[in-house]
Amino acid sequence: MVRDSIKRRIRKSASAYRTISEVSEEIDVPAHVLRFWESKFPSLEPMKRGGGRRYYKPEDVEALRRIRALLYRDGFTIRGVQQLLKSHGGKPPSGVAAAGDKVEVVEAPAVSLKSDIPPEVGQPQLDFGLSSRQIDRLKSVLLELKSMRSDLIKELR
Repeated sequence: MVRDSIKRRIRKSASAYRTISEVSEEIDVPAHVLRFWESKFPSLEPMKRGGGRRYYKPEDVEALRRIRALLYRDGFTIRGVQQLLKSHGGKPPSGVAAAGDKVEVVEAPAVSLKSDIPPEVGQPQLDFGLSSRQIDRLKSVLLELKSMRSDLIKELR
């Protein structure tokens, strides 16, 4: 049965619509999670046919891959991804693309971090409307957390 679904998927063109089970298998996320994401990300609107069966366009599948990468790989929260999508017109930013399970920088997006510190090479920089003081404070908190983590690891050894 699994071989039949793989054969069917291989025969489908890249521009063909996909069912929720095909998308679930393709991006390695359970179908119930995809349904949940639809409720959290309004830009995800698969076409629904008779009986409520969902069909995803290739663009929807790519958006789901990016959302998956932001949540699972990059550690964003649902709310963080919602804010990111809101600041980019409802779609995941073009500077971040999911290639399978790996997130890679495709291009350096235009940013305004309002900071004197240049962005790290190869890292996507996103504008969340933070002031340079807020960014500096977040960096300070991050350094403090890293120090605490290091101390905890030493204590556990």
